[in-house]
Amino acid sequence: MAFREDFLWGGATAANQCEGAYDVDGRGLANVDLAPVGEDRAAVVTGQRKMFDFEDGYFYPAKEAIDMYHHYKEDIALFAEMGFKTYRFSLAWSRIFPKGDEQEPNEKGLEFYDNLIDELLKYDIEPLVTITHFDIPMHLVKEYGGWRNRKVVEFYENLCRVIFNRYKGKVKYWITFNEINMLLHAPFMGAGICFEEGENREQVLYQAAHHELLASAAATKIAHEVDSENMVGCMMASGVHYPLTPKPEDVWGAYTSDRDNLFFIDVQSRGYYPNYALKFFERNGLDIKITEEDKELLRENTVDYITFSYYNTRVGVGDDSNEETVESNLFQTPDNPYLEKTEWGWPVDPLGFRTTINSIYDRYQKPLFVVENGLGAVDKPDDDGYVADDYRINYLADHIKQMKDAVELDGVEMLGYTTWGCIDLVSAGTGEMKKRYGFIYVDRDNYGNGSLERSKKKSFDWYKQVIASNGEDLSNN
Repeated sequence: MAFREDFLWGGATAANQCEGAYDVDGRGLANVDLAPVGEDRAAVVTGQRKMFDFEDGYFYPAKEAIDMYHHYKEDIALFAEMGFKTYRFSLAWSRIFPKGDEQEPNEKGLEFYDNLIDELLKYDIEPLVTITHFDIPMHLVKEYGGWRNRKVVEFYENLCRVIFNRYKGKVKYWITFNEINMLLHAPFMGAGICFEEGENREQVLYQAAHHELLASAAATKIAHEVDSENMVGCMMASGVHYPLTPKPEDVWGAYTSDRDNLFFIDVQSRGYYPNYALKFFERNGLDIKITEEDKELLRENTVDYITFSYYNTRVGVGDDSNEETVESNLFQTPDNPYLEKTEWGWPVDPLGFRTTINSIYDRYQKPLFVVENGLGAVDKPDDDGYVADDYRINYLADHIKQMKDAVELDGVEMLGYTTWGCIDLVSAGTGEMKKRYGFIYVDRDNYGNGSLERSKKKSFDWYKQVIASNGEDLSNN
């Protein structure tokens, strides 16, 4: 059997894409609440368009999302029916600290996660908790400038102390930041950063990156102090770059594009800034404030395992390329003519999954955990809410087969696998509901219409079979 007996099969969501209840039980406003569906979303999440409060004429899908806040028992029961061994979810920072800089947490927010975690444990589902999945309280954005400000590290540490103590003995697996490298591509969503006129953007972004890396190391330190059983992981949006051609400039372009993504994980896994990053700062005149104490914290508090999302590979080119690009998980990449595309134009590359897994494992030699993988597609339910989503089954089967080969044939140490959006939720990239990933259909459209009723898709029983066979039976009957 390829996968270990205790392999953690499951699914993944994010608080801002599924919980809703944005102003319930004392929750404060967060940056992720303010990303509207529609053409202005990209400008908001990238920090080009300042939107610090709700504005007329926009629909904000995260306000209600799929209302998991009031449906979590029903949803977890469905996860248990599929046989989930783990469920990856995130905490809404502003539910626990509404403003972010308070000394004392909001008890109602903690109680919600008490109940959610206890519900998972009732079904023997291991909680896998992302401490922050793109969200930061808007008070910290308005008053401190988001992660550009070093003081935010202290506020994050305070959050960590509270949750590690509160959930000691109940939660073992933690992830510090979701897709930490996305900070460079979606600064407002990834770090609560909006740029001011004339600002050196690279200086701001890499200083904010340093603060998040410090916060991650501090979280790892606190987690291990509170409970030696705690396992803390980092997370990146992954996908190797293929050179567009064998032209040396394209090969070098692909190599350096990979390093741009791996830089964060290099620091979190190895405990120090790689020379190529320090040379990049020097070459570009960036004065990143890094103290000796910072270096010691990073060095002594590396992560226990490495998690990542995988949706597709990308293409690397030389500096002089004028290739047209396609969209892929908020990254722009030149088109790869050898790959099919999803309805949203994302390349589909199962073998690239195996390549990516191996490239990460070869580099770090630490246990891996795939925490996002899936197909966003338009689902057309019948009158009973049933979706015959063979396309999703085929996509996932093809990817799981490649992950299996990485483990069985290549010897990669893999802890688990959680599909993205195991229940339909709001898309982070576009804000749409029609871009669905789940095994469970939720009756909700892009603008909040629908009953929120849950129903099983064909993939529901297929994934149940995959888990029950520990990944041996991928057939679509």
